[in-house]
Amino acid sequence: MRIARVLTRLNLGGPARQALASDPRLVAEGHQVRLFTGRPEAGEGDLFDAFVARGLDVVRVPGLARGLSPVGDGRALLALRRAFRAFEPDVVHTHASKAGALGRRAAKAVPRAAVVHTFHGHVLEGYFPEPVSKGLVALERRLARRTDRVIAVSHATAEDLVRLRVVEDETKLVVVPPGVELDPLLALRGRSGVLRSLLGVGEDAVLVGVLGRLAEVKRPEWALDVFQMLAERYPKLHLVFVGDGELFGMLERRITALPPALRARAHLVGARDDIAAVLADLDVVLLTSRSEGLPVALIEAGAAGKPVVATPVGGVPEVVAHERTGYLGASVDELAFGLAQLCDAPAARPAFGQRARLRVAARHSADELAKRLAAVYRAAVEVHACAS
Repeated sequence: MRIARVLTRLNLGGPARQALASDPRLVAEGHQVRLFTGRPEAGEGDLFDAFVARGLDVVRVPGLARGLSPVGDGRALLALRRAFRAFEPDVVHTHASKAGALGRRAAKAVPRAAVVHTFHGHVLEGYFPEPVSKGLVALERRLARRTDRVIAVSHATAEDLVRLRVVEDETKLVVVPPGVELDPLLALRGRSGVLRSLLGVGEDAVLVGVLGRLAEVKRPEWALDVFQMLAERYPKLHLVFVGDGELFGMLERRITALPPALRARAHLVGARDDIAAVLADLDVVLLTSRSEGLPVALIEAGAAGKPVVATPVGGVPEVVAHERTGYLGASVDELAFGLAQLCDAPAARPAFGQRARLRVAARHSADELAKRLAAVYRAAVEVHACAS
C-alpha cells in the first residue's frame, strides 16, 4: 500500500515516537510510507532528522502548526492537496486534531484513498468553554462520517468517542494501543549515571521523574505539591521534570520560591532525547495529568522496569495495574500516598518494575503496532472500495 501519514509536528511526544517506531516496519513489509508534517514549537524537540536518518520519507508542510492560523491552515491545506495528488496514496492516516482536520479535508483530492484517523486523546470536553467544546464535537462528528476507520489509543478514549457521539457508526472504531521501540528499555539493568550526574545527586537519592510536555493538561504543578507534601518525611527524595512547554516558566518560579533545602531537590532539565539513560536513573515515574489517551511515557517507564504513580485518567489504568506495577490516585493526597508506599519499601520497587515490564512487552512493541496498523489499513481500503 501507499500510505500518507499526517502529523502536525514531530516533537518528542507519543505520536511522533510511535510513527518513528512503526514506519520502518511498515516499509520493511513492502508498503510505501510518506509522512507529512509541520514544525514543532520552541523547546519541544524535533525528530525530523531522526526520521531522515532511518531512511524514511518525510516532508515538511508549509503552514502546518498547532493553534488557529487561518493563513497558515490555508497554506497547509493547499500543500497537502497537491502532495496527495502527486503521491496518490491508498490510505491517508491523520493524527490528532489539527492534522486530522486538514489532512482529512485534503484527502478528498484523492477520492480513491481510504481515510484513517487516530485520536491520541482528545480535547472535546473539559478544555474549552462549553460552546467551543460543542463546536469541536460537531466538527469531529462530521469528519468521522467521511473517515473509513477511527483509531483510539485506549478503550477509555474509544468509550469517550462513542459517548460523545463523535463516532456514530461503531463498526468504524478500533482500539490500537501505542507501540514504541522497547528493546533498549527492556535491556536496561542498573543506572546510567547520566541524569544523576547532571543533577548532582547521589546513588542513595530517591529520584522521581515527571516526563513529557509541560502543558496545562499535564498539570505538573501537582507533582510539586506531592513533592512538598513528602519532602520533609523523605529527605532523600528528589523531583525532576524532563520536558519543556508553556508551563516551564511557572514551574521555575515555583521552584525558586521554595525554601533553599527543598529548592535544591527539585529540578528542571528541559526536553531530552536520551530517554533510556534518563529512565535508567529514575526510581519512580510520576504522572499528574487531568486527561490522557494512553501515555507513551508510562509505556516506556514500564519497559524500563520503573514503578509508576499516576492519575487514573483516560487509558492510564490500562497500562498501570494499581498496587502491582504502581499506584493510581485521583488527588494530590492519593498520589502522595502512592509515592510514600514506594519510598517506604525500596526493596519492593524491582518487583513492581518487573511486572510492568511483562505487561508492556506483551502489548506495546513497535512490531505489534505496525502489525495492527497494517490490518486497519487493509480493512479501511476494503471498506472504502466497497463504498465507492
